[in-house]
Amino acid sequence: MSPTHGRTRNRARTHLALTTVALAAGLALAAPASADAGAGAGASPVDRTATSRVAVHPSAVTATQQQAVLDYWTPERIAALTQPSSGNPPKSGPDGGPWTGSDTLSRTVGRLFFTNHGEDESCTATVVNSANRSTVVTAAHCVNSTDLLGDNNEWLSNEMFVPGYHDGLAPYGKFVARAGVADATWLLNDQQNGLKFDAYDQAFLVLNSNAAGKRVQDAVGAAQRIGFDRPGNAAVHQFGYPRESSGDPSRAGLPEFIGARLAECAGQTREYPGTKDHPEPRGQWGAPCVMGGGSSGGPRIADFDPSSGIGTVVGDNTQGAFFDSSGQVCERGTASCTRHLVGPQFTSAITKPLYQAAQSARAAD
Repeated sequence: MSPTHGRTRNRARTHLALTTVALAAGLALAAPASADAGAGAGASPVDRTATSRVAVHPSAVTATQQQAVLDYWTPERIAALTQPSSGNPPKSGPDGGPWTGSDTLSRTVGRLFFTNHGEDESCTATVVNSANRSTVVTAAHCVNSTDLLGDNNEWLSNEMFVPGYHDGLAPYGKFVARAGVADATWLLNDQQNGLKFDAYDQAFLVLNSNAAGKRVQDAVGAAQRIGFDRPGNAAVHQFGYPRESSGDPSRAGLPEFIGARLAECAGQTREYPGTKDHPEPRGQWGAPCVMGGGSSGGPRIADFDPSSGIGTVVGDNTQGAFFDSSGQVCERGTASCTRHLVGPQFTSAITKPLYQAAQSARAAD
């Protein structure tokens, strides 16, 4: 199950007749040859045999569209996505706690707000070094999704990124998404066949400038590196804005588990093969972590330097997985069953074309 908005694997599979979305409304993109460049209903159908096809969806491009998103996210709407504080005493461990290290790290990770089929939700996203200085990486289900029945695929609306978000504050400004970039295979996701689709649960957003006219990388003064085809078996740090503590009630209601502040997990990864009934593709990695809903899209960072706050984003958070002490998959709630937060490892085949398309897009008029 997704830590963000409850994707399930047992829904009746539905047929989605989808096309890749055109570049339009003033969005300029220098994409790889594999990228689709149609126009709305006239776009070419998705080629399901391709290794990677880039789907780009223009979002809030004009000043009027951007202001509408900013106006939508009132303090009251944002507060509604923050759970009540429990007043519990602080508790943290390597599998989940507040980030108290370098301010550079907290500037590059932020909370991502959006509307999904009429429901307001939040994820996590990360500023990565890019040519347009306006690119963040997140999970695909934080950018494009189906409804609760697995129907009606849509690009999510009102996408707004707030780097360094804490306690309702936006210290570096608010950045409205200009375009979403995902693999076209993901647009066919029926939320049932994880083996086929979960490798594609990764996406990028191209952001508009903030109210001060600064691009996100300039506003925060830093960016994380991004890596492809890195070994999945590694010591990593994972970050997110969870709205719940999954698997540890004693941490429920703490500031870093209600969506108010940035949380961290750190440890050795395991690869999640899925279960007998719901197998997963190769490359789903993650460390022990109790970050729940809202942490989706957060970065899995290797070679992380806690003093500088910089490392290499090698994957993103997408779902929970459970392993026993011997490393075997187990059922949640059983003895010695530890929750891990896993997601796809970034690859040259899937991730790199998306990243190249995103970083090549024009970020502002």
